[in-house]
Amino acid sequence: MVQGDGKGVGVVQQVRQGYTLDQARTRLLAALNPLPGRDDCPLPQARGRVLAAPLVAPRAVPGFRASSMDGYALRTVDGRPGEPLPVVGCSAAGAPYGCPLQPGQAVRIFTGAVVPDGADAVAPQEDVQLVQGETSGPMVTLETSVRSGQWIRSPQEEAAAGEQLGGVGQRLSSVDVARALACGLCTAQVYSRPRVTLLITGSELRPAGDPLPPGTICDSNGPLLLSLLERLGLTVADQQWVGDDPQRLETALLTLAGCSDVLISTGGVSVGDEDHVRPLLERLGTLQFWRLFLKPGRPFATGTMAGARFFGLPGNPVSAAVTFLQLVWPALQVLEGAAPEPWPRLQVRLATPLRRRPGRPELVRARLTTDHRGKPLATPCGDQSSARLASLHGADLLLEIDASATELPAGTAVMAQLLRLPVL
Repeated sequence: MVQGDGKGVGVVQQVRQGYTLDQARTRLLAALNPLPGRDDCPLPQARGRVLAAPLVAPRAVPGFRASSMDGYALRTVDGRPGEPLPVVGCSAAGAPYGCPLQPGQAVRIFTGAVVPDGADAVAPQEDVQLVQGETSGPMVTLETSVRSGQWIRSPQEEAAAGEQLGGVGQRLSSVDVARALACGLCTAQVYSRPRVTLLITGSELRPAGDPLPPGTICDSNGPLLLSLLERLGLTVADQQWVGDDPQRLETALLTLAGCSDVLISTGGVSVGDEDHVRPLLERLGTLQFWRLFLKPGRPFATGTMAGARFFGLPGNPVSAAVTFLQLVWPALQVLEGAAPEPWPRLQVRLATPLRRRPGRPELVRARLTTDHRGKPLATPCGDQSSARLASLHGADLLLEIDASATELPAGTAVMAQLLRLPVL
């Protein structure tokens, strides 16, 4: 069954041409909610997971005044240049001096070590002269004056007791995990990850390594989607390759939907005689909408089937990749409990001319470079055919090109989506 798309101006045009990318994304995400499950995840394995409960520091970190330099701990009032101070002990990392500092004394101290009670400054070792007294042991003489608090870390420098280290809906980065562990936490309560299954359709497709009868090709959609899902930290519970046979497709759709939260298929959602997936979705489940006003990626369908959220991607590999990045990626983030993070956008200038046929807005694959002034430049990745995987090779950017554009000379400023993910 097809859900109603509302009434009013533009509906007929939307049915004919498809939804714009912004319209499709808005409709899709508005229909989704986080999955209900929760997991207690060991923090070392929590990178990339989404918090279902806040992370709160149980204590202050480091929890003591610590030296941020190798040098000598002393009292500011005693730190007059040229006047020697006896060195009465040593405070090393993990081995504090342990006694209060008395007036007129200094303590040798190393980076990260506890600053003794009574001391209010650390003089770096390069700013002092160390001499050996004849009878009194080592002495230090300051070459420059010191100020109160110099080279001393606060007991709460990293975190205060009770400070929130991460909020609900936050995806944990490597730094988040390391900081929480540094504060003494061991586990995080996170949202469950969606169970994902894949259905790759097309009678012409064979897994790599299988014999290729005449007219068949190796499948690239399955490996590409597996890799993209892996970047999100998701694993695929099951996948099937099925030819363009309605009965086999119906069995595969119901089987995969019944054991997953998300079913992603490629192919079979257009209007050809062998495109059976979308009609099956309309009969077996609910079709929320289909067809995008976008190049590449017009044949896209989404809805529900047997309790699973369904995404029907185009059969051409570039179209499948682009629609996955633009619509499935943010949807998976919502299902996992996170606010969808749009790809960062920046303005770039074309390094070479761009010629195209008008008709639909286009996301052009391009490489990012810079000119002699460090300004960003974009070089389209050659032939932009939706069947040509090479147009994704080395692509850093998706250039947002207006539907009416035909010829853009070198130097033209365009907006682009940056596809690189942060390391930390």
